[in-house]
Amino acid sequence: MKLLSVNVGRPRPNPWKKLSATGIDKRPVAGPVAVVAPGPKGTGEVGLVGDRVYDVKHHGGPDQAVYAYAREDLDRWETELERPITNGSFGENLTTIDLDVNRALIGERWRIGADVVLEVSCARIPCATFQGWLQQQGWIKRFTQAALPGAYLRVIEAGHIRAGDRVEIVYRPTHHVTVELVFRAMTLEPELLPQLLAAEALPREERELARSRCP
Repeated sequence: MKLLSVNVGRPRPNPWKKLSATGIDKRPVAGPVAVVAPGPKGTGEVGLVGDRVYDVKHHGGPDQAVYAYAREDLDRWETELERPITNGSFGENLTTIDLDVNRALIGERWRIGADVVLEVSCARIPCATFQGWLQQQGWIKRFTQAALPGAYLRVIEAGHIRAGDRVEIVYRPTHHVTVELVFRAMTLEPELLPQLLAAEALPREERELARSRCP
């Protein structure tokens, strides 16, 4: 399990939302990238130095510090969409290989390289910017039905990472709540929401929604 690339965003106009810019255009960078714990949601801060988000209401902050997506899943979409999909094209900071990102458990921790530790926190929910960026009509529905969302991660231990770094799973909780399960519960299968309460590391908003669905 390793990083194929570390991707940092370039600000560009966002015609798909009433925002001045978007940071979805992420591209692989050479050399080490510093990883830090960002400030609170609403500031635009994320975990990779040099990157940021512009939709500060819905993105960024400690629970969405870093976004990871598997190269294997990008390859699947490349085949389905019949177009090249380069690392970073889905707005992911980390493009991984040999790591089943969507079956990672909420609260699972990854050591990347020598000193960075990240914790799986939640699933990515697609938005209008993502659909517009890919220029795929009906993309939100298609992405949702596939249930291959990729994972957001918190920064537990800061440091530097770079392409080629090894990824090691150093902790797995005992519950069954995966990234995929969270995504399905938050989108097309709300009857699954009560199951999410087993994951203490789930962000507060998701836990409150899950609790509201309990009998």
